[in-house]
Amino acid sequence: MPEYEAFLDIAMQAADVSRQILTEHRQKYLRGNYDFKTKTDASPVTETDERVEREIRSIISGAFPDHGMLGEEYGADAATAEYVWVIDPIDGTRQFIVGYPFYGTLIALCRNGVPVLGVVEMPVMAERWVGIKGRQSTVNGLPIQTRPHTDLATALVASSNTEFVFKSDRAAYNHLIASTKWRVYGGACYGYMSLAAGKIDLCFDSGIMREVDYCALVPIIEGAGGVMSDWEGNPLTMHSGMQVLACGDSRLHEQVLREIKAHR
Repeated sequence: MPEYEAFLDIAMQAADVSRQILTEHRQKYLRGNYDFKTKTDASPVTETDERVEREIRSIISGAFPDHGMLGEEYGADAATAEYVWVIDPIDGTRQFIVGYPFYGTLIALCRNGVPVLGVVEMPVMAERWVGIKGRQSTVNGLPIQTRPHTDLATALVASSNTEFVFKSDRAAYNHLIASTKWRVYGGACYGYMSLAAGKIDLCFDSGIMREVDYCALVPIIEGAGGVMSDWEGNPLTMHSGMQVLACGDSRLHEQVLREIKAHR
């Protein structure tokens, strides 16, 4: 859609700044330890998280002062506006702190609560994933596509963190783990990007994902041919809960929803 071009340009500028800051701080990390604080929700935060979000907010507000913003570190401003930017400055802060490369900056634009644009900047891999509603998703400008796969028993799975699964979801979560071929953990947003690129068939999380974690992923996965929803099958919006399901194939998505319902 033509009106999204100006929005994408600003999102790319914000991703450029994030890449610069995160690359600079990774070099600092490699030369010594990295300090972090613990937030009230027991999650870690570093000065880099805060700096990246401040810079992104400055770029967006300078270009679109009437737009709302919702960020991981600095909360919400005008979050009921038609257009709201949803920002996670470092998705995978734990990975960032310990030096694992699987962390990225997530920048989403929601229109009336629905994600319509997503950019995922993975600075260590020098990869930038882009999705816009109604268009083919890309990584570094090259088109990506999910792979067709309908068999849960042979599905390749990614899940971010098993520690936070809601008690009410544990039986269904464990069933999906046991029913699939093999799993990878701890990839944060990169597991979902691997799904968009056809490397992973299924991603699911409970109790850990917020709007700042998933809004940028939705346009990318959908623009690559995949499906993303909550555990009831509802489309994800800014107001969805903390259960996320993504599949590269809509037929697998329907099968997984049936399994969740049967074992929840």
